[in-house]
Amino acid sequence: MTDLTLAFLPLSDAAPLIVAHARGHFREHGIRSTLHREANWTALRDSLNTGRAHAAQMLYSMPLAAACGLLGENQVPLIVPWVLNRNGQGITLHLGYRGQVVGDARALRARAHERRDLGRPLVFCHTLRVGTHALWLRYWLAAGGIDPTRDVALITVPPPQMVANMRAGSVDGFCVGEPWNARALADALGFTALATQELWPDHPEKVCAFTEAWSKANPEATVAALRALHQAGHWLDDPAHHAEAAALLAQPEYLACDPALIRARQGAAIDYGDGRSATLVHGPSFAGRGLNCPQSSHALWFLSQLRRWGLHYGVPDYAGITSRVLRPDLHAAATGETPAPEPISLADGGLFDPADPEGYARGFAIKHLLG
Repeated sequence: MTDLTLAFLPLSDAAPLIVAHARGHFREHGIRSTLHREANWTALRDSLNTGRAHAAQMLYSMPLAAACGLLGENQVPLIVPWVLNRNGQGITLHLGYRGQVVGDARALRARAHERRDLGRPLVFCHTLRVGTHALWLRYWLAAGGIDPTRDVALITVPPPQMVANMRAGSVDGFCVGEPWNARALADALGFTALATQELWPDHPEKVCAFTEAWSKANPEATVAALRALHQAGHWLDDPAHHAEAAALLAQPEYLACDPALIRARQGAAIDYGDGRSATLVHGPSFAGRGLNCPQSSHALWFLSQLRRWGLHYGVPDYAGITSRVLRPDLHAAATGETPAPEPISLADGGLFDPADPEGYARGFAIKHLLG
């Protein structure tokens, strides 16, 4: 047996780690697993840097940002052999905007500019400055003609504290993973303006990142851990297991919430909380269709957005960072799959060319390139 400590945040898309641990999939594959729940992404980063954890659930952009030197000093090298999930995040607005904003940020533009000019900008929360939630939020606002750098205030808040900030009246909206969007609806504080898969259909979201040192020292155990995650992902995607999965995830040591909040956003059907409902083409998913393979085009898109918003100074080493961080070879060793590259087309008509990520970053009307 090989010891493996994994860090996670209380989010529904930590499910593969939790299920693989609690249902014994890690043990079946020779892994003695320990889970550490962290308060925020910074604490999770620190656990990896100090050796308290060997692997972790991470926002897709985090290991890339780490390789760029954007997560602070003393960052240990990280690798990404596994995508944990797709879709399943949301942009939630305060209930006061219900009936005014229906998925399109253009409906907020006049209000945002008015509040900016008064020196009291609208306030939106994300979970990490270089995280996917910040990038989804920035992309959505900019697509609506709102400059997220100049027209509004963006602040970092840990996922479980999002709803408390909305209850206090200190924020106008937030972007976060579940079950915290569902919690805002249940508490009659906000509504979901849109799900992130309505921005980028079937987008990757969280990854399981390993410290490079641990994976190099334990190559067979790394592949074994991926096989356990694959097994957990397939179990999670079966609707027959949704009720059991929600009850498991809701336990105090994991998400510590009402299982009904998890159930509310497990499938493709969504109640936005403002009178709208829909069955989306893409719901939250954890396995299948090559979903778990880290693809260079996906990583390049996230790097282009770090560049677009001035979070990275100068032109990133797009190819070097991507090849250093992503490990599709380990995914292939665990699954026997080598999926074809996927084109990336966003809902606003933007088509990403992975051959020219810098041109893509420079092509936006609203951007803040540095250097």
